[in-house]
Amino acid sequence: MIQSVDRAARILHELGSGSPSLGVTELASRLGLAKPTVHGLLRTLEQCGLVSQDIATGRYALGPGVLQLGNAYLAGSELRARSMLRARALAGQLDEVVWVGVLAEAEVMVVHHEFRPGDGVQILEVGATIPWHASALGQAIVAFLPDGEVDGLLSRPLRALTGRTRTTPEAVRKALASAFDKGVAVENQEANVGDAGIAAPVFDHSGRPVGSIGVVGPADRLLQRQSKPRLSRAVLDTARAISRDLGAPSHGGHRPS
Repeated sequence: MIQSVDRAARILHELGSGSPSLGVTELASRLGLAKPTVHGLLRTLEQCGLVSQDIATGRYALGPGVLQLGNAYLAGSELRARSMLRARALAGQLDEVVWVGVLAEAEVMVVHHEFRPGDGVQILEVGATIPWHASALGQAIVAFLPDGEVDGLLSRPLRALTGRTRTTPEAVRKALASAFDKGVAVENQEANVGDAGIAAPVFDHSGRPVGSIGVVGPADRLLQRQSKPRLSRAVLDTARAISRDLGAPSHGGHRPS
């Protein structure tokens, strides 16, 4: 690993972690690096357009170059390209918001967002990230990863977002086992109070989970006794169709060793 590249990447991740902007001292403290080192890296990243500095405050934020890279990633994502039409059909069929997500380290990132038909003003969530363990999208993917990768993810801190978030490896493993057995993961107010999600994994040609697709919305609507089975079946059928489009084997869905 090249140390300077690793440190620059850590700075970008820290600036993208939710804080609108950070000063050199704050970044140095969070990363455990010397202030002159952080300042030098920030100046280089600024010249590349990846960070920008507020002249009035001296604080740094992500720059426009990050958006350009993000758009290039979305444009080149085969999963996103293959799932867009099916996500639109699923949203129309179920009259619900549909998200497509991928695993990004310890989070799941929304790479496609299909609005709920005719539901007024809605906010586009493409690029939004959620801790994987608090999301149906994330649980659906991780449930089908090799055991060693699951162990690695569970060795990290499991942050609580609400009072319902599972924060122990034992509780999360139970949710993953259920998702593996049923083919769909269900999240009930673990990321946001009042919201729920139902998601299924999408597999590539090797049978590896490369993402997931699911519905998100009010828990009292998605998880109704008469609604949940219908939504789960439709999500699972759509995920399987996208997997076939990606060349997944017919037996896809078995956890690799």
